[in-house]
Amino acid sequence: MSKEIKYEEAFAQLQDIVRKMESDEYSIDEVAVQLQTAQRLIKFCKDKLSKTEAEIRQLEVEANGE
Repeated sequence: MSKEIKYEEAFAQLQDIVRKMESDEYSIDEVAVQLQTAQRLIKFCKDKLSKTEAEIRQLEVEANGE
């Protein structure tokens, strides 16, 4: 992603792409471009969730004195 966005923004963009695809709002030419955008957004969201999960686990370990 070119500029750093928040998880919520990326997820909202993904939801918008899905909604527009389901209601056939994209031309055939736009579908491929939007699918690529969706793939980048999905990767961003997964990476963000994984990173946050790892940080939470680390905090739990530190809190438990392990």
